[in-house]
Amino acid sequence: MTLPIEFHYFEGCPHAEPARTLLREVTDALCPSAQVAEVNVTSPEQAKAVGFLGSPSIRVAGRDVEGLSEPTEASMSCRVYGDSGVPPRWMVEAAILRAVAPRSYLFLCVANSVRSQMAEGIARSLAPAQVVVASAGSEPTSVRPEAIEVLGELGIDISGHRSKSVDDIEPEGVEAVVTLCAEEVCPVFLGKAHRVHWGLPDPATADGDQEVRLAAFRQVRDELRHRLSLLLGADDEAHHQ
Repeated sequence: MTLPIEFHYFEGCPHAEPARTLLREVTDALCPSAQVAEVNVTSPEQAKAVGFLGSPSIRVAGRDVEGLSEPTEASMSCRVYGDSGVPPRWMVEAAILRAVAPRSYLFLCVANSVRSQMAEGIARSLAPAQVVVASAGSEPTSVRPEAIEVLGELGIDISGHRSKSVDDIEPEGVEAVVTLCAEEVCPVFLGKAHRVHWGLPDPATADGDQEVRLAAFRQVRDELRHRLSLLLGADDEAHHQ
């Protein structure tokens, strides 16, 4: 597909080049045919005309990678993403995958007990009905009760989920794979699917009492919800048509 991408920056921005390199790497991996148009913003008037959100900014298919709307008063300024001047890789990957619009997603970790199960539950709650969502692991065990509990706090019920082996997943039916392992070796998945790696810590390894452990599960849950909202959020209905 020909995917339109805009890269907005101004000369002298210290973060423009690393952001440009990141965009090139992610684009080459997920959508090599994408067309990247660079927009060098040189004046406040131009900034207002293009809805400049600060340098560097990336738009994929007309949508900002952070999901922000055009400012009411654009200005010539640097942009901050969390504590960095460069958007995180996962954010750029989510924006491009969102525009590519895979019809099926597979979330992978080792045990398919926490991270991939929570990702499956959250993604199912966000994705349109025609998008297939699944999860699996290389050494499946069972779904952790803490994962069930913290998703239940969001009104998402995964109590009926079971851990599944990646070997039982037909590669031909998967269009996008998201691996979530951090400390472990992630499962290998054969096939031609788009692939991204969003390494997150395993909350099941957290030390402390039950409240401390649940806090670790909530932290991973909330990070997954943030990322998957940018990937699958329903605010742009045209994306799924």
